[in-house]
Amino acid sequence: MNMQHPVFRQLDHVAILVPNTEEALRVWRDVVGLQVLFSEVVNGGTIRLTHLDLGNTQLQLVEPLTDNHPLRGQAAAGACLHHLCFTVDEVSQARAALASTPLGSERTPHQGTLGKRAMFLNINGSQGVPLEITGG
Repeated sequence: MNMQHPVFRQLDHVAILVPNTEEALRVWRDVVGLQVLFSEVVNGGTIRLTHLDLGNTQLQLVEPLTDNHPLRGQAAAGACLHHLCFTVDEVSQARAALASTPLGSERTPHQGTLGKRAMFLNINGSQGVPLEITGG
């Protein structure tokens, strides 16, 4: 992948917010035929992340598990595209490198999948498209 900024390595996953993972799997696994790679509950039991194999990247199903989760209301309205996530070498280094760009973010890194760190970038710097980075 030829990317302009040396911080970004490749597309890690495309995320879909879902109200119910099992119902979503009936589409993505059972109808489309994608293989489930793994599923885990992170961030203190508040969200389930399920990854399916898309070949050169992954599809991530994002299901909020608690009534007070910030994504609960949006998920209740139905499944929708949530964000694109790019791999970086190290989230803290990428955060520093992007600080002076329109993507710079004051957000703090959070728990991603498989023990990796992750962080959402400034949505105003990406024309309203939610972007996340993940890595060491």
